[in-house]
Amino acid sequence: MCQVAIIGAGPYGLSIAAHLGAYKVPFRIFGSPMSAWSTQMPKGMRLKSEGFASSLSDPASEFTLRNYCQQQGLDYADTGRPVPLETFVSYGLAFQKKYAPDLEEKLVTSVKGSPAGFELELDGGEKLLARRVVVAAGVKHFWHVPQILKGLPKGLVSHSSEHSDLERFRGRDVAVIGAGASALDLSALLHQAGASVQLIARRSRILFHDPPRPRSLGDRLFRPMTGLGAGLQMYFYVNAPLIFRCLSEELRLDRVRKVLGPAPAWFIKDQVVGKFPMHLGVTLSDASAQNGRVVLHLKDGDGHQLAIEADHVIAATGYQVNLNRLEFLSQEMRESIRTAGNAPELSANFESSVHGLYFVGASAANTFGPLMRFAHGAHFTARRIAKHLERTAHGKGVLWNEAENARVLEHE
Repeated sequence: MCQVAIIGAGPYGLSIAAHLGAYKVPFRIFGSPMSAWSTQMPKGMRLKSEGFASSLSDPASEFTLRNYCQQQGLDYADTGRPVPLETFVSYGLAFQKKYAPDLEEKLVTSVKGSPAGFELELDGGEKLLARRVVVAAGVKHFWHVPQILKGLPKGLVSHSSEHSDLERFRGRDVAVIGAGASALDLSALLHQAGASVQLIARRSRILFHDPPRPRSLGDRLFRPMTGLGAGLQMYFYVNAPLIFRCLSEELRLDRVRKVLGPAPAWFIKDQVVGKFPMHLGVTLSDASAQNGRVVLHLKDGDGHQLAIEADHVIAATGYQVNLNRLEFLSQEMRESIRTAGNAPELSANFESSVHGLYFVGASAANTFGPLMRFAHGAHFTARRIAKHLERTAHGKGVLWNEAENARVLEHE
């Protein structure tokens, strides 16, 4: 019997492991450390988040990205100096070795209920029991490709998360669909790798973030800087996720959908503007395969049509959380979880309506707000959930509701 099983070893899973270790709560953590960052993002990319907002969370806040870079002699600044992807990955791996040295690089293939809590099966056939399970699987299960592209042959279309090494596209025509950081970062790196790039987006213009600038006293008072950006609204999302949870479901879903929409970082602007064609303010009306290439039919707001060809099309169209995409959870379990907009509805301690099953990261955004979509949210999450799990490990936890509490007490 394992007290807590953590599924996923990205910023959230590793941060939770660090805090559980401080509380002396026995746990096992499964997954390849920082795998989404090292295998699903293009080499050469730089983080949009500022340096101060890109640390994982340890109980004493000692092993920050700043401290790691100082130890390694790497360039770093709290703001204004983009963090290279490679630096962030190496920092995450060092964090794992320090705070989760017993991490098991195994894939959890099945989670189902059992009288004692949960039964987990690993890719090697091993089975184990756990009283609590924390799903920190990130966004890798939730990639989204527009329906109109799904009919294309697999070799002609892909999602941006499928590309780490872009060298394979050298000398090829590539169409990138999207207007956010992923689309523009990928387009810039493809161009640098020797691909012929065209960008396609529904937005009529690309909304780049503004570069950092000196902040006046008025800015500091009325537009406070946070890990998600400046402004009182961002301050609320970062510092009041528990209050955000108390808003109506309709308002929560609206804010998560609209706040911090597609917006590339300021430092990528010079690498894309004027470097390759951008078809903005258009919709994709049809996509077909002809003679081993893709033909995309575009339509603008005035009804004018344009057809472009490419050897490959990459959908940099983000992620959409959907509980049913977590196929390692048994169907019976998925069907029993209460949801808010296809994501699990969570208690104040990240617990779903299935007692002992917790969700963190992007899966928790519809409950706790936009903060959960960023690594910066790992600190609030790890502190909150670890303290709760320490209490439940000693029989002091507050359960989902009175009926569930009675059921568990009867079982125990």
